[in-house]
Amino acid sequence: MNGPLLKVENLTKHYPLGAGIFKKSIPVIRAVEDVSFCVEAGETLCIVGESGCGKSTVARLLMRLVEPTGGRVLIEGTDIAGLKKDALRAWRRRMQMVFQDPHSSLNPRLTAGQVITEPVENFECLSRKQRQALAAELLRKVGMSPEMMHRLPSELSGGQRQRLGIARALSLKPSLIIADEAVSALDVSVQAQILNLLLDLQQQMGIAFVFISHDLGVVEHIAHRVAVMYLGRIVELARSEALFENPVHPYTEALIAAAPVPDPTRVRLEVPVEGEVPSPINPPSGCAFHPRCPLAVERCRAEIPPLVPMADGRLVACHVRAPATGQSAAAANFSAATVSAIRSP
Repeated sequence: MNGPLLKVENLTKHYPLGAGIFKKSIPVIRAVEDVSFCVEAGETLCIVGESGCGKSTVARLLMRLVEPTGGRVLIEGTDIAGLKKDALRAWRRRMQMVFQDPHSSLNPRLTAGQVITEPVENFECLSRKQRQALAAELLRKVGMSPEMMHRLPSELSGGQRQRLGIARALSLKPSLIIADEAVSALDVSVQAQILNLLLDLQQQMGIAFVFISHDLGVVEHIAHRVAVMYLGRIVELARSEALFENPVHPYTEALIAAAPVPDPTRVRLEVPVEGEVPSPINPPSGCAFHPRCPLAVERCRAEIPPLVPMADGRLVACHVRAPATGQSAAAANFSAATVSAIRSP
């Protein structure tokens, strides 16, 4: 395969607030605004940010669970954002999703074995023996006993239900799995088990993950690269080690400073950030972060900063830390081609 497995170009999603024939303009919620990134086969890209920044909307746009307002989503070079129902169905085998709530995302009337085999039976006919063999294989793969295939989701623990959700996602042998807060509803010890399971499966099967999370401890453990979102836009995109060791955007600094640190000897950044996240219905002019940013200057209030490549390869949207001047001005017209230059080692 030439090029990245997943390539997102200028992805945008606006939700109109009502309609009326006498209104000249209808207000919209700007949930996602001009988002671009790439994911290589076998790579994990984590998307982080505060609640309401657009992370989960990006996940649903990638899966075509909601329709984009603009932009492209290319899987293996094919733009699925423009595919009709029948054509899109064939691509469902290549991309699957693990949802945040392992209870409500499973059909309570199906047994664990039926939950696992149902996606496959949407594409091909299986005999009873084949269904049982597939369910047993995938249950073993996610660390569960094959005997559990006869249990209902309500008879499983939270960790077992999430493993079942992962087994269901694996049943079609996808190239890409979107995990939306896949461990946030679990206890810490169970989180570690699920994360290690995902890492093992990635190593064995070469699966790429887009992992949505607000927990920076989880992100630091599993990510190859991290995209930081604020009010629908990516403000920093970097390799995981570089981002956590030396965050550049003031918002990234604030997120890392606010994260709990289990090691009392580890020095924490102190970045004062005041105020609330602005409304996506009426976002601030210029840089959306400027009302809360301690470094904001007049230019931040007037111009939206482009994502600019820095010396270490990361992309940052900040007029102060990464001003688009001189040679960097060419980066103002940002595209996913620039993002693809940042690859995991």
